[in-house]
Amino acid sequence: MMDYVLPLRWENDSGLEELTAYLRVLRRHVRVIVIDGSPPWLFERHAVAWHGLVTHVRPAADLRCANGKVGGVLTGMRLARAERVVIADDDVRYDERALARMKVLLAEAELVRPQNYFARLPWHARWDTARTLLNRALGADYPGTFGVRRSFFERMGGYDGDVLFENLELIRTVRAHGGRELRPLDLYVRRLPPDAARFWNQRVRQAYDDLAQPGRMALFLSVLPALTVCVLRRRYVLPAAGAALAVGLAEVGRRKARGRCVFPGTSALFAPAWILERATCSWLALGAALCGGVPYAGRRLRRAAHSVRWLRQAGASGSLAARKPATLWEPSQNGLTADRPHRHSATVARPAGIGTPPSVTSSNGPRISRGPSSQGVTVTTSSP
Repeated sequence: MMDYVLPLRWENDSGLEELTAYLRVLRRHVRVIVIDGSPPWLFERHAVAWHGLVTHVRPAADLRCANGKVGGVLTGMRLARAERVVIADDDVRYDERALARMKVLLAEAELVRPQNYFARLPWHARWDTARTLLNRALGADYPGTFGVRRSFFERMGGYDGDVLFENLELIRTVRAHGGRELRPLDLYVRRLPPDAARFWNQRVRQAYDDLAQPGRMALFLSVLPALTVCVLRRRYVLPAAGAALAVGLAEVGRRKARGRCVFPGTSALFAPAWILERATCSWLALGAALCGGVPYAGRRLRRAAHSVRWLRQAGASGSLAARKPATLWEPSQNGLTADRPHRHSATVARPAGIGTPPSVTSSNGPRISRGPSSQGVTVTTSSP
């Protein structure tokens, strides 16, 4: 059996019916833990809708961090019982086949990095798919879901929640601790596209993520100056050649690992537009960095992600533990222990010594638990 950790924070319930239908199907294959940071009135509506369906909790108070999603993930991993755990955003939609393959791959690695794709393709989803295709052509994309080994996650003590690019932070933390990473380019997991307003709202924030990858950031920062010089000198051949190269590169990514089955050919045509957008937003992101960070959930986050080298050095010196919101698991005198709930209870297994867990909504109603605190596959292995 696998556990499925779903952190979310909603401001409205426009997607509640669709998500509830997905959870009904999902629970046939995995144990679902929803970490819900929504406002109280929404949380209560979710508790009613998901009563008896999932384990429904608030983020643990002692695991709060600047990036609320990370706090949700840490809470979910604290409550998980299975060795193999799927972490997924609220817009990710697994099917039975993808879950089964994830379970197999987690026997071989500590972190599995699937490939998301948009099932519905409004214009802005095709635009953003161009980013996915370029990432695939040059390596692998950054999805909204991962598979992790719980015991390894426990040993590394989670990951820093005071960064913006939390997915890259998790990947690099696993590498820094010597974990094996699988990047199956043909493990396709459906994702719901955001609405156009949310798409535009994410442009600068996503460009800010590139500050964690200086070479990539420098490349995008150079695009607008180079394009300006070409226009002023009326040398239009170079921009046209660059646009053609971008489309060709995106097409390479689309054809990798049978990608044509899920990525339409028209998405590759958006690659030049996406590059121009990222080049523009990279300057805005740089300005935000000089002003103290990018706005996120009512505050500013300065750091995009730490480097693997920094994470290794900080881990060796012990300074990394001080940056984390709390110790996730503490060994008792008899080692890590766990409660054993009866079959229909949603009381979750948890290691001893982790503090008082948050409230849990289960099939038996609300309660407070009180107790002690292949093809297209790339393998990355790092030693600590």
